[in-house]
Amino acid sequence: MNRTSPSEVKAWCIGRGFHPNKTLGQNFLVDRNILDALADTAGAGPGMRVLEVGPGLGVMTEALLKRGARVTAIEKDPALAAWLRETLCAEWPGALDLREGDALGADWPALLAEGFEVFASNLPYSVGTRIVLELAAQPLAPRRMVALVQQEVAERFAAPPSTPARGTASVWLQLDYAVRLVRSVKPSCFWPPPEVVSAVVLLERHDRSALPPEGKARLRALAKHLFTQRRKQLGTALRKAPPPFRGLDPANAGIDPARRAETLSLPEWEALAALRA
Repeated sequence: MNRTSPSEVKAWCIGRGFHPNKTLGQNFLVDRNILDALADTAGAGPGMRVLEVGPGLGVMTEALLKRGARVTAIEKDPALAAWLRETLCAEWPGALDLREGDALGADWPALLAEGFEVFASNLPYSVGTRIVLELAAQPLAPRRMVALVQQEVAERFAAPPSTPARGTASVWLQLDYAVRLVRSVKPSCFWPPPEVVSAVVLLERHDRSALPPEGKARLRALAKHLFTQRRKQLGTALRKAPPPFRGLDPANAGIDPARRAETLSLPEWEALAALRA
């Protein structure tokens, strides 16, 4: 089957009695140009270890395998997992490690200890943000991550300070990764087409933060609290914050207490997280 042919994908679904599940985000990529852009951005080559979540019919998986990558793919849907075993696992023995299960329940430290250089996925919209955030926070996360997500999600991931989209996801991801929108993707590039525009987003680890893991965890907890009260000034939000942040004075980090969370740069977040009450 040509996995980028809408007619062949439809015929496969009809022949198998398979109905794409909107709740599981089963919108299959059927555009060759977007597929090539994803694979090019991933930069996967011979022998590289790639982690994929939600392979679906295997369009991305096949492209990665053809470039010589070794792919570990996690698929939740039993029918799609069975199809992948029948086809790609048989065609690429030893190169594709298919694991049937829900990535939301993955033991990330154990999985990532296997060593992956790249994460590349057309992520289910309903869980895409959570998967990217959980994965990126792991010390052994791949240095390069390429995901196809809703455009508004990608914009939140990449949002710089003092922009409307700046939020918890922006700070959490940019603490460890340089984030860039590669290109927008129209609904017509999928079957069935989703109701929103999508985007290819690239995350590349930058190693600019000197914080140890416990410091990063503290910063993430602080950002989560402050962005739940994003309309409040920092000084006001911290006066009634839960421990261990209650009573922190932003002025002690050289930050005006009248500012708001979305205006802070990453060095300022680090300085604020380093304070102790």
